[in-house]
Amino acid sequence: MKVLLIGNGAREHALCRSLSLDPDVTALYCAPGNAGIAEVAELHQVDPLDGRAVAALAVELGADLVVVGPEAPLVAGVADAVREAGIPVFGPSGEAARLEGSKAFAKDIMAGASVPTARSYVCTTPEEVDEALDAFGAPYVVKDDGLAAGKGVVVTADLAAATAHANSCDRVVIEEFLDGPEVSLFAITDGVTVLPLQPAQDFKRALDDDEGPNTGGMGAYSPLPWADPKLVEEVLQTVLQPTVDELRRRGTPFSGLLYAGLAITSRGVRVIEFNARFGDPETQVVLARLKTPLAGILFAAANGTLADLEPLRWSDDAAVTVVIASHNYPGTPRTGDPITGLADVAAEDAPHAYVLHAGTKRDGDAVVSAGGRVLSVTATGKNLGQARDRAYTALGRIRLDGSQHRTDIAAKAAADE
Repeated sequence: MKVLLIGNGAREHALCRSLSLDPDVTALYCAPGNAGIAEVAELHQVDPLDGRAVAALAVELGADLVVVGPEAPLVAGVADAVREAGIPVFGPSGEAARLEGSKAFAKDIMAGASVPTARSYVCTTPEEVDEALDAFGAPYVVKDDGLAAGKGVVVTADLAAATAHANSCDRVVIEEFLDGPEVSLFAITDGVTVLPLQPAQDFKRALDDDEGPNTGGMGAYSPLPWADPKLVEEVLQTVLQPTVDELRRRGTPFSGLLYAGLAITSRGVRVIEFNARFGDPETQVVLARLKTPLAGILFAAANGTLADLEPLRWSDDAAVTVVIASHNYPGTPRTGDPITGLADVAAEDAPHAYVLHAGTKRDGDAVVSAGGRVLSVTATGKNLGQARDRAYTALGRIRLDGSQHRTDIAAKAAADE
């Protein structure tokens, strides 16, 4: 199977790494990719938002499967263009991807499917914003209705900050605050069959102890030793399958990766948000534990044969990912700084720990930073404590001037094992 993957982040590097280890993959291409992905895939230049250009590249390469990684190309309808070219594609249509592209659309689907979620208001005027914030009270949860690369959500006890964020958005969803720990659960679906993966937890705040601003994610771990063993089955029955069924009923079948961001509240499981693609950095730890070859799963979702697959096989090992971010992230990041120590990790820590690239590029013989989240240091171990130790040991070998990372990823879960 020849596979073309679209994207350039650590999620895409994790996907490419797994695909490169799949014996059924005879050729692996990525567009546009990054410095790390270049080590496992042949890079090509393409505008990821240009569906015609992506489809043309897939035809030129003779791709048997196209995997669309990021949300923006999905919402832009890139998967539709590839399907029209007659090539199987892993990723929902532009219409179905509105599940992530519009918070208001997602709330409407959840209402139709009787999926448990936070009570909310959709606001378009300052007056509506004031009323909604007053109705729910602090802490305030304010979500930009559109795509915002993981940074469109503000959770704050500061009314002025909540109001300012709400009024900076054309359309905003204001909802009740959900208490309890958060869980990310991915499911692969062909529009009918829903195949849940193993749950993970990510860390959205920039600083230790969940301080600082929201980010795209500063680390993750899997499995969740504290979670109810029946959690995945419960979410499949109450959230994932009803959502897929509702989208199909409305004539917008969802095929690809359905990501449920969940809160385990005192009143039960509630959906915080849906995404239409693999999450970053949770993908890094979930794929580190997946033993079933990846390409066949994605291909079955693309061609509607998921029901025929054997049950997925998982490692008993734990996995931890720690993100190294640029100076000033999640503000405007500093880029162009050289990264050293990557070869040391490969020499000293493999195969239990490895580095997945996000915002990197080649500058001559050097690898330099090229984005906010730069690297995901990922490690496995017999338990979370060992995986965590290995991840931070490997991270300690890497040098990036002005970089930042959290020191407490998976610390509490490891301590409670």
